[in-house]
Amino acid sequence: MKKEKFHIEYVFGKVSRRSLWNHLTTPPGLSSWFADDVHVNNNVYTFVWNKDEEEAEIVSQKSEISVRYRWVDEEDPHAYFEFAIHTVELTGAIALEITDFAEPGEKNDSINLWDSQVEELKRTLGI
Repeated sequence: MKKEKFHIEYVFGKVSRRSLWNHLTTPPGLSSWFADDVHVNNNVYTFVWNKDEEEAEIVSQKSEISVRYRWVDEEDPHAYFEFAIHTVELTGAIALEITDFAEPGEKNDSINLWDSQVEELKRTLGI
């Protein structure tokens, strides 16, 4: 079954772009909010939650702008998750846009999960 694409945006205020980028792309950064532990080998990231492991590879990256991951065992060839950083023109605040895919009927659950994960990210960034 084809997954449904969705976007969510979170405004972070005056956070350092580099610090946010490091939390989205490095094992120590990702393990502070996204997973219990993260290991990287070449472009393949292994995310650990409890005793479960999932592997994702980076399929595209623009330094301090965006990074796109694709789950290695993903059946939908179009599905990925992406973090994109941009500046809100009106306020100068840093914003994070997340693009992800969910099964039909599971979009709200996925958004709720991202909401709680990003709250943890904000906490680790001191926001």
